[in-house]
Amino acid sequence: MSTSPRPITLWQDARCRSLEMEILDEEPLAIRVQGQPYAVVMRTPGDEIAHAAGFCFTEGIVDRPEEILQIATCDTEQTNVVTVTLSPERRAGIDGYLARRGYISQTSCGLCGKTVIEEVVQELAPMIDDTTIPLEEAEKVLRRLDALQPMRRSSAASHAAAIFDAGLAPLSVMEDVGRHNALDKAIGRLFLDCRLSLAKVVMMSSRISYELVQKAARARIPIVMGLSRPTRLALDLAQRLGISLAGPAKPTGLYLYCHPRRFMEPGR
Repeated sequence: MSTSPRPITLWQDARCRSLEMEILDEEPLAIRVQGQPYAVVMRTPGDEIAHAAGFCFTEGIVDRPEEILQIATCDTEQTNVVTVTLSPERRAGIDGYLARRGYISQTSCGLCGKTVIEEVVQELAPMIDDTTIPLEEAEKVLRRLDALQPMRRSSAASHAAAIFDAGLAPLSVMEDVGRHNALDKAIGRLFLDCRLSLAKVVMMSSRISYELVQKAARARIPIVMGLSRPTRLALDLAQRLGISLAGPAKPTGLYLYCHPRRFMEPGR
């Protein structure tokens, strides 16, 4: 099963109630080629061998199945590492290619979602920020995010990252084919303008992934909202770092995934 039940808060019809939601799992997968780290990708656990094989094919590491001499996970009960051994002929043909790649990241056999969170938490202090925003206004701005996306309106193919101040006034809005790129651009604009300290809320047109929470934490943005649900690793990391996560419920309302204290109920 690649989902995990988590307790959350639902704000709907002007009241809050607790419920349990299935959250999609997200963990890193380290792919090693010829015994050397090649890439770390974030993915939903399952079908690791097929994932690594497809990755090697689409990356151009192999052209045919027989060029993979061996492909296996580490000999542990829970592993997030796949090792790929190439045939001598294929290895001789791409040695220079492998040497030029620059994806190397966290790549130990103990790599797991817990390890990633521990390392990030050690690097980033938990968020201590008493910013609060009105639930009604937050939902309204999130559901109208497409009004800030001219590129999406013309292409229907871009993601947006919109950063707001404590009053939900937009500070920086960027679009990109990649959601991570959009957030980097939005943060970067404020960073260059020396206005990053004003950033209190980021709204994403995408799901909330681990990397997006990490970037928000680095920028010290305490509230992250997305049009799609967070992954388990993103939720775990946000919980540990004191970041509030939220997203739209259907047909109205907001799911408050963690640290709901920053969202004010009407009349309070």
